[in-house]
Amino acid sequence: MADTKERQLSIALLTDTFAGPDDGFRLLERLQAAKAQKAALAVLPEIPLNRWVPATKTAQASDAELTGGWRERRLSSAAASCGIAVLGGVIRLHPFSGRRYNTALLFDRSGDLIASCEKLHLPEEEGFWETSHYLPGRYPPRTNAALGVSLGIQICSDANRSFGAQLLAAQGVEVILAPRATEAATFNRWRLAYQAMALTASAYVVSVNRPGPELGVPLGGPSLVVDPAGTVVRETTESVSVVTLDLRQVARARRGYPGYLPFPAAVYAEAWQSIQQEH
Repeated sequence: MADTKERQLSIALLTDTFAGPDDGFRLLERLQAAKAQKAALAVLPEIPLNRWVPATKTAQASDAELTGGWRERRLSSAAASCGIAVLGGVIRLHPFSGRRYNTALLFDRSGDLIASCEKLHLPEEEGFWETSHYLPGRYPPRTNAALGVSLGIQICSDANRSFGAQLLAAQGVEVILAPRATEAATFNRWRLAYQAMALTASAYVVSVNRPGPELGVPLGGPSLVVDPAGTVVRETTESVSVVTLDLRQVARARRGYPGYLPFPAAVYAEAWQSIQQEH
């Protein structure tokens, strides 16, 4: 049967960061440019309103914020001002324990927070001393359909452990949003990881990178979009790049191989439980 119902989502890849005190104006300019190109959603890199603080092992109190902090407010206000949904993020501080989590935040075009996701898999190596700054996330990823599309979030190195993407796939995810902060020299590996994620989850993957070197760390390399067949359909270092996703491709991928394969959740749950007990 032919796909007759056209469903599309235009997404802006914003390969840029906004950590400076006056960068709120530039964020608005980027979002206005995205909206002018008919984007309904703008995706920013990992913790885009922070410097790349994991460049060192030294964590500062000012790097993190409670719910409703200034970074969250800036993202919310920018989304509402420009009338476009925004995926950004902060280092969120727990009010009682003082624990910190790298948290992606999704706002709708009215500036309302509609979804969040804590980064689960944290590196600890030169230039990426992340466990010195925040803890692994506490919750499994969930889909959100508030924008009329089933969206999921995976943050940077979560791509190198495919469990989260498969959980999202089992929930019917159509688009996986993947903010990241990676080095230009390792881009080929990241491209491959996202292609595998898209193919095995039968979903689009949209990954947006930080734009260039920071604090001695050689960050950079393209942002990209991968379709549900695992084909890269956009690879760019432009500060604003808009791509229109044809969501009928997701339905086609789910009908084909490997999309139609079942998810034996009970078997996997038992296996994970036994591993947890053993270790």
